[in-house]
Amino acid sequence: MTTILKNYINGQWVESKSVILLDVINPATGQSIAKVPEGCVEDVNDAANSAHEAWTAWRNTPANQRVQYLFKMKQILEANTDEIAAICSKECGKTFTESKAEMIRAVENIEVACGIPTLMQSTFSEDIANGVDEFVIRQPLGVGACISPFNFPIMIPFWFMPYAIACGNTYIVKPSEKVPMTMTKIFELFESINLPKGVLNLVHGGRGTVDAILEHPFIPAISFVGSTPVAKHVYMTGTSHGKRVQAQGGAKNAVVVMPDADEDTTVRIIADSAFGCAGQRCLAASVVVTVGDTSNRIKQKLIQLAKSKKTGNGLAADVDMGPVITLESKERIEKLIQTGIDEGAELLLDGRDIKVPGFEEGYFVGPTILGNVNTDSLVYKTEIFGPVLCIINVETLEAAIELINNNRYGNSACIFTRSGAAARKFRHEALGGNIGVNIGIAAPMAFFPFSGWKESFFGDLHGQSSHAVEFYTQTKVVIERWNEEWSRKF
Repeated sequence: MTTILKNYINGQWVESKSVILLDVINPATGQSIAKVPEGCVEDVNDAANSAHEAWTAWRNTPANQRVQYLFKMKQILEANTDEIAAICSKECGKTFTESKAEMIRAVENIEVACGIPTLMQSTFSEDIANGVDEFVIRQPLGVGACISPFNFPIMIPFWFMPYAIACGNTYIVKPSEKVPMTMTKIFELFESINLPKGVLNLVHGGRGTVDAILEHPFIPAISFVGSTPVAKHVYMTGTSHGKRVQAQGGAKNAVVVMPDADEDTTVRIIADSAFGCAGQRCLAASVVVTVGDTSNRIKQKLIQLAKSKKTGNGLAADVDMGPVITLESKERIEKLIQTGIDEGAELLLDGRDIKVPGFEEGYFVGPTILGNVNTDSLVYKTEIFGPVLCIINVETLEAAIELINNNRYGNSACIFTRSGAAARKFRHEALGGNIGVNIGIAAPMAFFPFSGWKESFFGDLHGQSSHAVEFYTQTKVVIERWNEEWSRKF
């Protein structure tokens, strides 16, 4: 019997009021493994009303009591890591090891959010005038919502949700309709925490659900991660309705390899960055920029290492790379590869038409490398979001930085070098929100914000850490005078 997923609203599992059901597909097999409701305005209304009603009592719960629920969340995730990771791999396609790594990042954010009693503290100035004091306090906004992407079903909601509820907000999570089972399982496990009803809610659905969230008057704060076109839509629609919005968009991350880099270590790290999670992550290495005479050596080493990576079902122990998320994604990626070739790129390694024994219907694309890519080409300008790596050669570090800065995206940029001067110049001048030095994936720890510049981010405050606390609270300035003579009159 096919499982039909439900929403979690006001502390109860309830059926969606939408009559349309979508298939949840295992991308390794191409087979449906569950049904998820398409969602509707009524579902969002129910969740928003429930969260709004729960907010007054929750915001008045002392912060040190609110975080006790987060300590329990951490324990639950750690105790059920393998079960949750297996579900993630099954519906998302990534390897079991990659799914478990998501769990670590989710837990890290819970741990940081547990510091809210300190993180929400603010400033106080005594005697700004004779007998007058002034101070700032932080108060929660109300109901927050996360619109989460398919590629990190576990981790990304935890960039936002723990901070929001720790700060005294109530919350709605809208997982991707492509991967709704993972967060459903997490919510099932969280039932044992006994959070007050309405504090934490789960609503399934597609674009209709997203738009209902963006327009709902009871939801003043929205967090989103996804492609740049959708991020723009979320940001513009949400802000036009007077909401705070943080919308993480797409990327085209460059990795610069200097002539003095440790080539073997560099190539290993780049290959892991480019082909991990089948290239479906916003910090994946997309473009290798070789500087000087390093190009041919780096190309050959990358090809050999990429060939050694085994593509298959992510739940298999010996697999390095799983499938991409949908058949449409596979077809789009393969079309872009051909476009790159037609535009003059050199096909160094072809991952198209790969067949995995026993999983012939899966959506597999093997590691692909394109050399001599033209910066005016579509394949260079487009976020491919698959296991495709482009290689470009330039003569100087200045040229490499200029190439990065001319790109419309600004999510991440990395450099590999032994030179402190080159590294400092790069981190100072490269226009990107997350900069790596001898690091292939510049993923900030939970106690730093996850940054992003240019068309990789829309908003002012990012997810994680102090930015999350600022995003989910508003400041109130209090100026007060207490006169001793007045006090005596009462």
